[in-house]
Amino acid sequence: MTTSDHKKVFKQLDLKPNKKKKYERLNAPKERSCGINLKHCRICGRTRAHISKYGLGLCRQCFRDYATELGFKKYS
Repeated sequence: MTTSDHKKVFKQLDLKPNKKKKYERLNAPKERSCGINLKHCRICGRTRAHISKYGLGLCRQCFRDYATELGFKKYS
């Protein structure tokens, strides 16, 4: 279950506050202190293929789009 999915049920549970409280406690995603889901791309939010070198904070797909604007050159 992703972060956006667990909040879709709230409309149905608004009428039942006790069940809503229990649902929030058990189904909300936990805070991460390490691992792959800690770092996200600043542009698209992707968690895989993250480039954090030089403080970029981009995924490789967004890096390809914005590399020339950031001052990187392609040597091939």
